[in-house]
Amino acid sequence: MINNQAKKKVVIAGGGTAGWMTAVALAKIFHRVIDVTLIESDEIGTVGVGEATIPTLVRYLDQIGLDESEVMRETNATFKLGISFENWRDVVHKYFHSFGITGKDHWTAGFQHFWKRGLNMEIAKDYGTYCLELMTAEHNRFAHLENLGLHYAFHIDATALAKYLRNLAESLGVKREEGKIVEVQQHENGDISAIRLDKGTQIEGDLFVDCTGFRALLIGETLGVEYEDWSHWLPCDGAFAVQTESVGSPRPYTRAIAHESGWRWEIPLQHRTGNGLIFSSKFMDKDVAREKLLADVEGRILTDPPFIPFRTGIRKKHWHRNCVAIGLSSGFLEPLESTSIHLIQRSIFRFMRILPLRDIVPSEVTEFNNQSKIEWEPIRDFIILHYKLTNRTDSEFWNYVRTMEIPDALAHRMDLFSESGRVFREGDELFGENSWIQVMLGQGIMPSDHHPIADVMSEKEIRVFLEHIENNVKRTVDRLPSHEAYIANYCRAKVPA
Repeated sequence: MINNQAKKKVVIAGGGTAGWMTAVALAKIFHRVIDVTLIESDEIGTVGVGEATIPTLVRYLDQIGLDESEVMRETNATFKLGISFENWRDVVHKYFHSFGITGKDHWTAGFQHFWKRGLNMEIAKDYGTYCLELMTAEHNRFAHLENLGLHYAFHIDATALAKYLRNLAESLGVKREEGKIVEVQQHENGDISAIRLDKGTQIEGDLFVDCTGFRALLIGETLGVEYEDWSHWLPCDGAFAVQTESVGSPRPYTRAIAHESGWRWEIPLQHRTGNGLIFSSKFMDKDVAREKLLADVEGRILTDPPFIPFRTGIRKKHWHRNCVAIGLSSGFLEPLESTSIHLIQRSIFRFMRILPLRDIVPSEVTEFNNQSKIEWEPIRDFIILHYKLTNRTDSEFWNYVRTMEIPDALAHRMDLFSESGRVFREGDELFGENSWIQVMLGQGIMPSDHHPIADVMSEKEIRVFLEHIENNVKRTVDRLPSHEAYIANYCRAKVPA
């Protein structure tokens, strides 16, 4: 047993989802070798609107050893199978980006090549017909299936999740310090030495984790790490969020509904619906955006919508000296593809893999920062794709994003798919080939060619191949219970009166 005096002192500045996810992971895995203190003020609210997630959160719960049904009950969660994109390619057009895979690949070529040949022969149906997650979502059904039969995530009450994680973290020995940070003290070499609170308490540490949100009090204000602005590609810079009463059964998917200067989200929980409107202040007045949100939502409005300003981009270093930025302090990508909690989770696990229990190794810090950049940029490009590929000409906003210059890597992906139907996933990047295919097809790129392996099959073989996949999907969907019924049996929340 390691003596407590020898333990490394890790100080987390800020709570919310990022702070408490970090605290739970560190305390759960490293409780023998580190002491964790989290500083949080009840007077400072969190953004708390990132309520839609992606399947990697399922992995986090499993790796940390949390019970999924319990977490869902405590956070009023529902299941999520993907995102319905409405009015993006054009007004009154809709497509679906689902989790999982579509069809069946051959080792030489993806399913899209066989589907494209079937389309040319006028025997293939819509690409989504061959995707289990998409068809399950459209029929408002859900169930856990063996062998990862359905890839899913959650719609989750972010504030309730932070509360749940706080209780868990404190049971694991994490010490919470209440108070506002009034001073960040540094050693002569520039490393952070301690944090002083408004009540006079001084908290010393060896390692500091900045979870102070957009303010980036440690990594930005104190250590001076610069911010790389991506708003020229992603010009939306503000949001309003509001909660409403549910008006029907919760759907197992998120809605992302484009408007003339941005988009609006709709996220169904068990006890209410989360809504928000993202917009660009260059193209829409703030008051107009607020009134538009309130006019467009369904159900009785439960909260007054706060305004959330933001600037899309990334901190040039996520780890500098003895400070690691996790969450909004490290950067921000609008929640179009629900990646916020995923990026928190990835930063936590990357930090845990490198956790320096002795001296900080400069080469490891460099690697941490390199991996962060490599991870963020493809996600950025994936979000840009939704704006760039559009036929909308009904507003200055859509004219701008449709004609703007885009990163070279994204332009290459679009050209490659358009010319050959091919998609290649780079390394360990988040979005797989099927995600890129669904969005590029949905936004209007139809490949001009397909892989020659599809021509080896006869017309009859292509027809049988496609019908077999379609029938398997249909049989599976038909035997699933409704999403609402499954929630009632698996994770019904205690809804407050």
